[in-house]
Amino acid sequence: MRLVIGCDNAAVALKEALSAFLKDKGVELEDVGVASSSDETPYPEVAARLAKSIIDSGYSKKGILVCGTGIGMAITANKFPGIYATPVHDSYSAERSCLSNDANVITMGARVIGVELAKKLVGEWLPLKFVPGRSSSKLEAIKKIERENFK
Repeated sequence: MRLVIGCDNAAVALKEALSAFLKDKGVELEDVGVASSSDETPYPEVAARLAKSIIDSGYSKKGILVCGTGIGMAITANKFPGIYATPVHDSYSAERSCLSNDANVITMGARVIGVELAKKLVGEWLPLKFVPGRSSSKLEAIKKIERENFK
């Protein structure tokens, strides 16, 4: 499993905890920043770095973005073709992000969920694979809209 992780200065501690958790599981991890709570890099820059890394990998990587709420990171990441990012805050949203929506990026808010819940959600999300079924036609509709808007 190849994974990219990034955060803004509001979520450095959460990113570091998730990074340690993932490394313990043997996940190959690319960190796109930031490294310090004093780093004022705006979250859109970090989300863009993560999205570009996934695109450059031929979409073989998945990503995790953390900021204060997880919302701004998701909005930014979704501005890139083929990136499907969604905030997750419970087991059901983490599961459905992949199984119903084929999300390749999850986002979380350090001001919304705690470290142990974040690790639990990442652990549940990582092994999931989208299986075509009831959601396939909806995903195709999303991809059609994406093709029309990313010309």
